[in-house]
Amino acid sequence: MLNRKEIETLIKEQGLITDYIDLDVQLTPNGFDLTAAGLYAFDSAGALDFSNKERLAPETRLLAPEKKKPQDTFGWWALEQGVYKIKTNETVSIPKDLVAVSFPRSSLLRMGIFTHTGVWDAGFQGKSEFVLVVQNPFGCRIKQNARVAQLVFARINETLHGYNGIYQCAQ
Repeated sequence: MLNRKEIETLIKEQGLITDYIDLDVQLTPNGFDLTAAGLYAFDSAGALDFSNKERLAPETRLLAPEKKKPQDTFGWWALEQGVYKIKTNETVSIPKDLVAVSFPRSSLLRMGIFTHTGVWDAGFQGKSEFVLVVQNPFGCRIKQNARVAQLVFARINETLHGYNGIYQCAQ
């Protein structure tokens, strides 16, 4: 697993992560905190098959954050118990000798909220999306740009063929 210094070096020298808000705050001793850019409600069912020829992503609806005062720069999402999709501010560019996995921040867990994510494959480049589950029966409030998940990185033997799926952003 990479430490803070190794991650910082890869960010500054190779663009491992861009579009972050505050590098010093988001770097952790052994990871990087991803922040909430948008929260979405699911409005339809999805479909998944072996070949992905019949894969269908569910429709989602962007939830509008509410500002406490008109002059506030950022607003809050008031979330009821349920499942949401979250998009991050950060763009991740995983080299072919790294993989990343994510965990919910312990602050979320203490509130009865957690994230579900997949593996960030070697070669993936793009904005991250994952599921946010509000299990707390009283719901929660999340402010725009809140740190919600910690991404950790591990070295692998370099792969010849990195991620090349539909979620890869244009390079």
